[in-house]
Amino acid sequence: MRAVVLGAAAGGGFPQWNCGCRNCRAVREDAEGFLPRTQSSLAVSADGKRWAVLNASPDIREQINLTPALHPTGLRASPIASVLITNGDLDHIAGLLTLREKQPFKLFVTREIADILAANPVFRALDADCVEQICIGLEEEFELLPNVKARLFAVPGKVPLYAETGEVKTDIEGEQTVGVEIDGDAKAYYIPGCARMTRQLAERLAGAPLVFFDGTVWRDDEMQRAGVGDKTGARMGHMAMSGPLGSIEAFARLGAGRKVFIHINNTNPVLDPASAERKAAEEAGWEIGYDQMELSW
Repeated sequence: MRAVVLGAAAGGGFPQWNCGCRNCRAVREDAEGFLPRTQSSLAVSADGKRWAVLNASPDIREQINLTPALHPTGLRASPIASVLITNGDLDHIAGLLTLREKQPFKLFVTREIADILAANPVFRALDADCVEQICIGLEEEFELLPNVKARLFAVPGKVPLYAETGEVKTDIEGEQTVGVEIDGDAKAYYIPGCARMTRQLAERLAGAPLVFFDGTVWRDDEMQRAGVGDKTGARMGHMAMSGPLGSIEAFARLGAGRKVFIHINNTNPVLDPASAERKAAEEAGWEIGYDQMELSW
C-alpha cells in the first residue's frame, strides 16, 4: 500500500488567507523550514494506478495537480476510483464540488454524512449517474479499492460548525465523525479529527504499524494564546498534542509504529521546524505531516 498526504493542514490551510499569526507570516515570507500546507486529505493506492481520496478538501484541484499519480490518464479519465468522507466539515466535503465534472467514482459516506450532503442541494451537482454514493455502516468491512478492504469506526467528535444548534457536545461517538482502518499487508489508520482518546480507540490503535492522526493544536488554548480566536481545541472537537490528556501522552503506551500528525492548524508551533514543540513531538516518535509526503506499508 502507498499513501500520499495531499493536504496536511486543518481548515483554512497554511497560511490561512486572513491570518497574520507568526506562523502564517513566516510561511508567506519564505522563512527557512516553513512549508505551506493545503487542507486535510490523503490518497491511498495498492497498485499505483487506482486511488482512493480520503476527504475532499477545498484545495483538491491544486492537490491533484501537484500529485502526478492523480493526473488524468486519458481525455476524460482519472485514476481516482473512490472518495471517502470522514465527517461533514467544510474542509472535508467542499472539494466534492470540484469533482462534479461527469467523472465516475464511488463516494463512501456514513448515513449521517449522507444526510448532510442531501440537505444541501448544491451537492446535486455530483451527477448520480456518474457518482455512486454508498453508505457504509460502522465496523462494516467494504472494498475501498479493488482488493483493498477498509472499515469505518466511531471517533469522538462533533457536528460541523454550520450544523451546530443549542448546547454543543464535542465528543459524540457515532457516524458524524469516523476514522478509517485500511487493510494492506498490515493495517493503517486515518483519523484527521479526534476529541479524545477512548479505551476502545486505544485498543484498536495499539501496535498499529501506521497512524495518521489529528494534530490540530499543540495546546488546548493555543488559538487564545495566539490572539486569533476564542475557541479551544476541545471546543472544536480536537484533542491537543501535548499535556496529560494529549495525543502524544495517549500514544506513548500504545506501541504504535509510524505516527504522523495531520490536520495541523496554522497556529500550531510544530509548524516551526526550530521550535521546542517540534523537537518534543519528534523525540516522542512523531512525524509532522506535510503536503506530498509519501509513505508505504
